[in-house]
Amino acid sequence: MADPYTILGVSRSADEKDIKSAYRKLAKELHPDRNSDNPKAAERFSQVTNAYDLLSDKDKRARFDRGEIDGDGNPTNPFGGMGGGGGGAGPFGGGGQRGFRAEDFQGFGGGGGEEVDLGDIFEGLFGGRGGGARGGPGGSPFGQAGAGRRAPPRKGADIGYRLRVSFTDAATLAPQRITLADGKTIDLKLPAGVEDGTQMRLKGKGEQGPAGAGDGIVTISVDGHTLFRRDGDDVRFDLPITLDEAVNGGRVRVPTVDGPVMMTLKAGTSGGSTLRLKGKGFTRKNGTRGDQLVTLEIQLPTDLAELAKRLEGWKDDSDPRSNLGA
Repeated sequence: MADPYTILGVSRSADEKDIKSAYRKLAKELHPDRNSDNPKAAERFSQVTNAYDLLSDKDKRARFDRGEIDGDGNPTNPFGGMGGGGGGAGPFGGGGQRGFRAEDFQGFGGGGGEEVDLGDIFEGLFGGRGGGARGGPGGSPFGQAGAGRRAPPRKGADIGYRLRVSFTDAATLAPQRITLADGKTIDLKLPAGVEDGTQMRLKGKGEQGPAGAGDGIVTISVDGHTLFRRDGDDVRFDLPITLDEAVNGGRVRVPTVDGPVMMTLKAGTSGGSTLRLKGKGFTRKNGTRGDQLVTLEIQLPTDLAELAKRLEGWKDDSDPRSNLGA
């Protein structure tokens, strides 16, 4: 993978805000939903997401900056101490990774260009022969004879996705449909306790690799709502009522994330009162649901002439501000 700083177009000194801003801009431009006719955009989208995943992780970013891992998060030198060169003497000196050279073994064999049997040298370092194979119990000093330093096959890279979910869908865990980088669409079941930033792992929906496909990592973004506000697992909602409804009480229609319901007001209900609708909030991780908290707001009629006429000669002698100390 290329340098993640280059992929996102930021400098190595960029802060978290700059990195996030660059990622959001590129992800919006390259998202598969907006580039269904451009397969290269899906590939770039995957690269941008992987680069952001690395640089947004403080530990991984520090290790990358030190050269300990590459842009895919893999170790750059799994046999760090085995290379030659650098400050140490002989083929096992520290620093560098130039490997072994014939001149490193001068004096071990005959002179004048005679080939060196590395197996004999490793036998002296790691033990004698065993069962016809050189090295320790497994034959070769690095494991099974002939295996050498070959790295095990790896799975393909993960692919990151961003999924926008409406407020009501998140509250009710409505099924969602997402388009993958290969153009296929799948239906997702939102997890209980979902919130903005929740991640879902799609097994085998990443890039193909020698050991199988990586995973798809879906990060959920929950939209706001014009009427509702989230308060933990509860939903808050301000309900306007008339003066007549506040004085005389009655049944009123109330919007909820599950659809409208009827709610009963007691006669003499004051503005600012909060009523509770059980089970009309967000689904918790244990499967139960929060509530909807309805705060009442009394609205006077637009034309006050008739109201003033009816109240003529009447005065409210109560003092609603008596406990405010003002």
